[in-house]
Amino acid sequence: MTMRIGQVIMLLHGGDREEARSRFATLWKEIGEDGSPVHRCTLAHYMADTQDDPEDELAWDLKALRAADAVDQNEVAWGDHVLSVRGFYPSLYLNLAADYHKLGEHGIARGYLGRARESSDALADDAYGDGIRAALDRLELRLATAADPDQLP
Repeated sequence: MTMRIGQVIMLLHGGDREEARSRFATLWKEIGEDGSPVHRCTLAHYMADTQDDPEDELAWDLKALRAADAVDQNEVAWGDHVLSVRGFYPSLYLNLAADYHKLGEHGIARGYLGRARESSDALADDAYGDGIRAALDRLELRLATAADPDQLP
């Protein structure tokens, strides 16, 4: 399953969102709600990126978070690699913060951004970690200029 998910991720990164969404949906049906939490987390995390509607994107990102929370160990095998589940959280929280920002729920977005920052110590000092930290900074800037409806005069 790991290889099949990875192939669809490559398809998504190649720009074919529609086909990736279709293939992710097929894989989701195969994995099911009770399948491997790591597979569910990864698939839902990337399935969110294929969505056109921000509400649908949020729903998939929440599924990814719930699946990560269901992983019962910190390190998991992913193909030939061993991944730290703690390392998933900065990106998962970042995506949720971005989702809520798109939906105009800036207070909730700031909360998830805070969680992403708090968990970012799990990120390595590599290109991936640098990319997540840079994305956190960009979202923080966007949120700094976003007004909350309940804070308006």
